[in-house]
Amino acid sequence: MKTPPEPPRNPPPGNPLQRRDILKTLGLGAAGAAAAAVLPAGDVAQAMESPQEQLKTRYRETEHVKRFYALNRL
Repeated sequence: MKTPPEPPRNPPPGNPLQRRDILKTLGLGAAGAAAAAVLPAGDVAQAMESPQEQLKTRYRETEHVKRFYALNRL
């Protein structure tokens, strides 16, 4: 009766990243960067405000805002 051979005690470590995978990744990254540089940027989005909204006051220095500034002075 023969005993089965023992598996190696320290198997060689597997390399999860093969050389070709790294080269593929670098190539795809360079192609993506080149494509992004060629694409037009487009127009800047503008918010639509009515003339009434443009004239209304937005910032009010109320008492709690004044207290916040006073407490956070250095």
